[in-house]
Amino acid sequence: MIVEVTRGDLVESLHRVDRCALDERGHVIVDDGDIETPVFLRSSAKPFIAAAILAAGARERFGLTMEEIAVIAASHFGEPFHVAAVRSILEKLGLDESALQCGAHLPYNETAAHAILRSGASPSALSNNCSGKHAGILALTVLLGADTSTYLAPSHPAQQAILQFCARLSDDDVEHWPLGVDGCGIPVYATSLRRAALAFMRFATLHGIADRDARALLAVRDAMISYPAYGSGTGELDAMLMQAGAGSIACKVGAEGVHGVTVISAGIGMATKVLDGGSRARGPATIASLSELGALAPTAQAKLAPLAAPIVYNRAGRRVGEIRVRNVAVLEASLPTE
Repeated sequence: MIVEVTRGDLVESLHRVDRCALDERGHVIVDDGDIETPVFLRSSAKPFIAAAILAAGARERFGLTMEEIAVIAASHFGEPFHVAAVRSILEKLGLDESALQCGAHLPYNETAAHAILRSGASPSALSNNCSGKHAGILALTVLLGADTSTYLAPSHPAQQAILQFCARLSDDDVEHWPLGVDGCGIPVYATSLRRAALAFMRFATLHGIADRDARALLAVRDAMISYPAYGSGTGELDAMLMQAGAGSIACKVGAEGVHGVTVISAGIGMATKVLDGGSRARGPATIASLSELGALAPTAQAKLAPLAAPIVYNRAGRRVGEIRVRNVAVLEASLPTE
């Protein structure tokens, strides 16, 4: 799939998007581009990380609410309700924000960021978009009786439990997984789009996995769908997709143009990757793909129209172009021949 960025009547930039989707039987129904080369899932793996935490018993041990589970699976935008949920998790663990090793940055939500700047305060780790995940990993660490000061290490018991859980979902071998370090410091794994789509298909169907894993995935899925704004932020892609899906879609973006989507009603799992890492191509690619699969009702498509073809504005707020999906066959036909 190609996503093009226009300015006036000309195409100014192109983004190639590789994608794979599996049906409930595990059959590949979308095979576009390279679906076998490993890619880092980055934050698209957060629902599975959250499920690993719940599978170990953290929900029962610490009385985690649905909102708190949703923020563990989130790349949140630092709005007050996000920060409150992360702080609540830490309080239940007997910890404070100093235990978080994700680093600090201003909230991605502009209103929340401006509020901090106007107050003269400095951003804290609570505002980090990965703070919910880190609080969840600390919950798993406390549950396991492990060292909270070393929870980022790949050899840490909490990280090992998470990696093993994620490997089970995608039929991977954790011993041979390419590992890197995510932007927030945790170990991040790479797998193929086909195997990632398998994991998101299992997120939809809960088939082919142990009962304990299935119960944990269901709890995470329910939390994400019930509180979609906790997963990203007000008006953001994942929140709007899940809201428009009305209980049929759960999804999670990842850095460098990755996106994982589960279509619960159809038992479909999909994984996409913008090859150049450009996040602006992700929304149009995902929405077009879901439309091709028949996974979006007309009312959902109408709600998502602004994200399916976002408008490009100049500094004065004037419309100067758009970002839209272009059919690969059309693109190839337009290229000069020798």
